[in-house]
Amino acid sequence: MKLTLKIWRQKGPGDKGRMTTYQLDNANPHMSFLEMLDVLNEQLIEKGEDPVAFDHDCREGICGMCGMVINGIPHGPERATTTCQLHMRKFNDGDTITIEPWRARAFPVVRDLVVDRSAFDRVIQSGGFVSVNTGSAPDANEIPIGKDVADQAFDAAACIGCGACVAACKNASAMLFVAAKVSHLGLLPQGEVERTRRVQRMVAQMDDEGFGNCTNTYDCEAACPKEIGVGFIARMNRDYLSATIKEPIPT
Repeated sequence: MKLTLKIWRQKGPGDKGRMTTYQLDNANPHMSFLEMLDVLNEQLIEKGEDPVAFDHDCREGICGMCGMVINGIPHGPERATTTCQLHMRKFNDGDTITIEPWRARAFPVVRDLVVDRSAFDRVIQSGGFVSVNTGSAPDANEIPIGKDVADQAFDAAACIGCGACVAACKNASAMLFVAAKVSHLGLLPQGEVERTRRVQRMVAQMDDEGFGNCTNTYDCEAACPKEIGVGFIARMNRDYLSATIKEPIPT
């Protein structure tokens, strides 16, 4: 496959950045998108040029590290697929592909396609955990949990924190990410003790990080590689309203 790649290049946070065009003549349709970038980087290194910096880790669609906007779509054109699991057969010979980093004030560009997503880490640190000492791992059937509740918790826990929801949203909202983290703990009895404090603290931290608010365009749901639904945002909003009435935390 012959491809024209228009890639965002930025040396650092203080650099203005620019789109740079590259020609790639030997892309294999069976390559993953990241493997295609590896081939490009090998060619750039051979020419003595700086390789394109991009995030990656497991390359199995689990870690959430890979993240880039491909032709205007976070993670690319294939629904429910991370960038590392996207294959070049989804493109055509001769295509022009535009590749950019996540665009959000809370995700500043570190270099090229790499952004700083530590804002998500700080949201989790504010309340995305269970601190109650539960001892050793209990027997699987010791705490009865209804199937419907367990299924909802598992669906929310599927979030890999990649940030595609933020990149897709016109407001750079992190509501889907925060809602998933709040819900998967709040649905289970182990997380009930801290439920009110958790939702208030995580929402407050989300706002402090500079993420926008949700205006129900559903772009986050469409871009999510794990197909997490916006119903969790509605659930978080209900939990937040209830928490501010029952146990308001002083600001």
